[in-house]
Amino acid sequence: MKLLIAGGGIGGLTLALAARHAGLDVLVLEQASAPAEVGAGLQLSPNAMHVMAALGLDAAIAARGFAPDAIEMRDGLTGGQIFSIPLGGSAIARWGAPYLHIHRADLVDVLRAQLPADCIRYGARLARFGEAAESVSVTLATGETVTGDVLAGADGIHSVVREQIFGADAPRFTGNVAWRAVVPISALGDLVPPPTACAWVGPGRHAVTYRLRGGALANFVGVVETADASSEAWDSAGAKAEAIKDFAGWHPVIVKLIESCDVLNRWSLFDRPALSRWHSARAVLLGDACHPMLPFLAQGAAMAIEDAWVLAQCLSVAQSPERGFEAFERRRQLRTIRVQGAARANTGLFHRRGTLARAATYGPMWLAGKAAPGFVHSRNDWLYGHDVTRG
Repeated sequence: MKLLIAGGGIGGLTLALAARHAGLDVLVLEQASAPAEVGAGLQLSPNAMHVMAALGLDAAIAARGFAPDAIEMRDGLTGGQIFSIPLGGSAIARWGAPYLHIHRADLVDVLRAQLPADCIRYGARLARFGEAAESVSVTLATGETVTGDVLAGADGIHSVVREQIFGADAPRFTGNVAWRAVVPISALGDLVPPPTACAWVGPGRHAVTYRLRGGALANFVGVVETADASSEAWDSAGAKAEAIKDFAGWHPVIVKLIESCDVLNRWSLFDRPALSRWHSARAVLLGDACHPMLPFLAQGAAMAIEDAWVLAQCLSVAQSPERGFEAFERRRQLRTIRVQGAARANTGLFHRRGTLARAATYGPMWLAGKAAPGFVHSRNDWLYGHDVTRG
């Protein structure tokens, strides 16, 4: 079976590796003209690292990434710790794999390095595709046609494959915009973020900080409630003065990160309803193309990685592509719907307004972290303990 993959990002490249691991022939069609260092940091929780270990990539990822000490929540104004969930060896003991941070470009490099050069075509923008009884044909923007047995749309939130199968949709603006930056630790002096995956919460906004590249870089994401949905593109350049205004009065670590960045990007966060079906006869969706994740649970990349493994396994044993697609949906839909819902719910959790509301929410969390740390750990078992490679 020849699998065509639209999109050479994390989901597409992981699918290519998982499909080759399962004995399939693959060709990745990536619209970018050449590999480039794009994006910022991402979090690979244990559920994603199970797949990377199955592909033999866990050591390479660990060498390029950063292992945080804990997952924690802090008050964005005072810096006071609300709770902390230890990671390191305890993550491996509890969930069977490490929790790592890595620059998106570094992860793409690790994945791409495992694929033969002829498995990826750059400058291959998908314009449309056609389905026949025994094949699928992809027409590129250049007019060239590429033929295979099945097509996987790993082409992101603005998926061309999704739109052709299901038609154009109307995404809903969440009322949030996000700032993103990467800053050298050496530029921060004494105001460095903790060596953790840290959510800083505050009225109508929150920030997330963690480290990359062995601790040499600090990653910053700041999410702010607003009525201005100026852009959905993650890489829209933003004005530093505006970001500083958004986080005025916040803890000095957050303010210093914003002041020290050379490039600050801003994008609006849109949400889309869950699809009841993810495929046609010869084409299927995965990752953000079918279940876009808001970045409030750090699971966008992890869900695409899980999808990739399961889809490859389902296609490798199915009697027909459509049977494989149906099995993939059965194994993945409830899981991704639950993760989407949990990510949405965190918006309200992170943005509590008013002293009483904040005390009522974060006070019990602080108390649970002190009195019952095992319970706090257990709240993440359904998410981090999930291992698709054992399914």
